[in-house]
Amino acid sequence: MRTICLYFQVHQPFRFRRYRFFDIGNDHYYYDDYSNESILNKVAQKCYLPANELMLELIQKHEGRFKVSYSISGIAMEQFRLYAPEVLDSFKRLADTGHVEFLSETFDHSLSSLKGKKEFERQVKAHKALIKENFGQVPKVFRNTELIYSDEIGAMVASMGYKAMLTEGAKHVLGWKSPNYLYCNAINPKLKLLLKNFKLSDDIAFRFSNQGWEGYPLTAEKYVNWLNETPAEEEVINLFMDYETFGEHQWKETGIFDFIEALPGAVFNNSPFTFSTPSEVADDLQVVAAIQVPNPISWADEERDLTAWLGNEMQHEAFDKLYSLNDKVDSIDDEIIKQDFDYLQVSDHFYYMSTKFFSDGEVHSYFNPYDTPYDAFINYMNVLSDFEIRVNAAVQAGEDNDVARLSKIIKEKDEQIEKLEKRLTIKKSSTPKKTPTATKSAGVKKSSPAKKKS
Repeated sequence: MRTICLYFQVHQPFRFRRYRFFDIGNDHYYYDDYSNESILNKVAQKCYLPANELMLELIQKHEGRFKVSYSISGIAMEQFRLYAPEVLDSFKRLADTGHVEFLSETFDHSLSSLKGKKEFERQVKAHKALIKENFGQVPKVFRNTELIYSDEIGAMVASMGYKAMLTEGAKHVLGWKSPNYLYCNAINPKLKLLLKNFKLSDDIAFRFSNQGWEGYPLTAEKYVNWLNETPAEEEVINLFMDYETFGEHQWKETGIFDFIEALPGAVFNNSPFTFSTPSEVADDLQVVAAIQVPNPISWADEERDLTAWLGNEMQHEAFDKLYSLNDKVDSIDDEIIKQDFDYLQVSDHFYYMSTKFFSDGEVHSYFNPYDTPYDAFINYMNVLSDFEIRVNAAVQAGEDNDVARLSKIIKEKDEQIEKLEKRLTIKKSSTPKKTPTATKSAGVKKSSPAKKKS
């Protein structure tokens, strides 16, 4: 069996408005509603709606032999509900075909997996429930934010019941090995790993419209020839990319929709390959080896590491400050504060602070609302400062409420004790005293009662 696993990431963040120093403590609304709505509707018209329509047509045309998979962040789905419900409906139609798999991820598209299991697990459970609610599927395969993975993260995911996970086929991890096999987690071998073939994926996602690229112009026939050139013993080609590749990163005018429309037919007619979902790959193929990933990897930039989000002091300061509030937020019964905490965790905020201006600078500037990384940092920290004030106030109010509640309980107990003491005093005073019984004295006879005279 030789198969292609086609997976797309779908995500849009809630972007913050320009939040000034003087807003701190005075204005608690952080979001740029105009930008969020306008950008989402723009991407919906250029990418999500036409791409979903095309995927549905291809599934129907090829009678289910063409299969795709998606992970949609909870943040993106909330925006679909707010601004473009027709997009969510189009994904539901794809789910109804039975040939589309929806994967789990963190609800907030966050970096919480780097901060321990508790918050990470909370978000994963929330996202899993959202997928079941909207698409009727219980995900069995996990895709972490930006394909971030390590041995420890994989072990956490396995402990949550997932059978497989997606990640990057990074060269510094694989060495001489090929990404075109099924692997497993080094700590818990029950978790199977699908590794992205970054060359063949990036040929579509990044190089498709580059007229200076030696592969330009890329046609479906040429691409299938490249697939056929992979060694015959290699079993799976994992093509992982942003869904915005279609119509947004690569505009319609580049021919990207024509390419994907022609690809399934070219695969079926000119190659031994089929299409499979991640679950099918995990079920049908045998694991060839475990891979050792002691340090986290991702699919971002040339380094395939975390430096896109945590590569400078600004990013680390913001990241550590945010998660220092985690326990306090957990202790607060305030849905608005919890929601703001979710939106503050979105990885894009840290991505905007990246100072990697050179080889990856163009990627980092995409849909970036800030002029410089320093502007992004200052704006985020202003928002975070106000959020911290609110969190501390809520914690203090909770503590005051606890003290007031305990004081009330103590007062009620004192009043109850006082009532009981009064009742006891009254009962004692109303009880008649007993006359002491005369004791028999030595040598004295007790007189008999006088007999009644007849």
